[in-house]
Amino acid sequence: MRKVEQSPMPQPESNRDALSDLLREGARKMLRTALEVEVEEYLQRHARMVDEQRHHLLVRNGYMPERTVLTGLGPLPVRQPRIADRRPSSERERFSSAILPPYLRRTKNVDELVPWLYLKGLSTGDFPEALAALLGPDAKGLSANTIQRLKAGWTQEYAAWNQRSLRGKRYVYMWVDGIYFNVRLEEDRACILVIMGATAGGQKERLAVQDGMRESEQSWLEVLHDLKRRGLKNGPDLAIGDGALGFWAALPKVFHKCRKQRCWVHKTANVLNKLPRSLQPSAKRMLQAIWMAATRKEAEKAVEAFLATYGAKYPKAVECLRKEREVLLTFYDFPAEHWLHIRTTNPIESTFATVRLRTDKTRGCGTRQATLMMVFKLAQSAARGWRKLNGLEKLAEVVKGVRFVDGVKERAA
Repeated sequence: MRKVEQSPMPQPESNRDALSDLLREGARKMLRTALEVEVEEYLQRHARMVDEQRHHLLVRNGYMPERTVLTGLGPLPVRQPRIADRRPSSERERFSSAILPPYLRRTKNVDELVPWLYLKGLSTGDFPEALAALLGPDAKGLSANTIQRLKAGWTQEYAAWNQRSLRGKRYVYMWVDGIYFNVRLEEDRACILVIMGATAGGQKERLAVQDGMRESEQSWLEVLHDLKRRGLKNGPDLAIGDGALGFWAALPKVFHKCRKQRCWVHKTANVLNKLPRSLQPSAKRMLQAIWMAATRKEAEKAVEAFLATYGAKYPKAVECLRKEREVLLTFYDFPAEHWLHIRTTNPIESTFATVRLRTDKTRGCGTRQATLMMVFKLAQSAARGWRKLNGLEKLAEVVKGVRFVDGVKERAA
């Protein structure tokens, strides 16, 4: 790991004792190290993204301007590592630290701190020491038993949220995903089924965060029927997700009018995995030409070009694209202003990137219930930073059933 650039600490005041200085420096080092590890792991997960010269498209790019985070030990100066994304502008995704989001300016909120620390691998018994370093005097009494009681409060909060009425709600778009975890105390891997929705006002909301069994059709049926039971009479106009979900078999049994859009990020990765590494850069450009085409007709031509180029030697890669050809191009029947949001599951993927990372880097969660609570709290915290969809005025037209062709409102005959 690269050497971290350190910011000078403010000079101690006369009433500041050596122990406080030691704790403050320890907290700053712990936070700095965690940020460095987070960035390095993010780059490792995207290490396969390279250009024709095999140069990485995501690289370190110095540090962001220093900012101050208020803690129970006083202000801590922090300089976050910066990442340069050299991909085309339409493919870029802004890296946002799950440890220190842009909007976080103080660490007094234990309800936010504990889920982050847990998802970073801390066990319940390690919380008092970590929180003492970050919260100082506010951490008094935060024993392992206190943390357990705090988590029990989350269980009650989740139960109330999971039974909230959805009567009168209307969601235009819906993103779905299943997130797997290695649970220490159980043989089967936990799978958390997550649904996000976009309202007619363009606001993203959490619809469901529920425990499931291997993303099965039955598990998704239970989730969707529960949404309907609580008052969601009209399903979304479009659902976006990975093609491997049992969700797609369950969807028409509950919301039969909802259309389907496969995620282009998942599909691109699936197709490229069936090609030799040497061919992947050129194949990726051909796949990009499909979903970046201005019209469905141009996209169809780009599909045919890909099939003709790789069909003879790599039939598995071609079939992977061909079998979902129609549902990969559904977005052309919706406003062009919304394409950025509905071609992929990025709205949900970016929210739970930290959750996925934790399952790879730590020994696993304690129980299925604890896992569910951590995902619920993370989503609750992340929701504060969700921005509205582009083209808000177009959402009402989608709800009214206005027809769009190649992203443009169809003119009356």
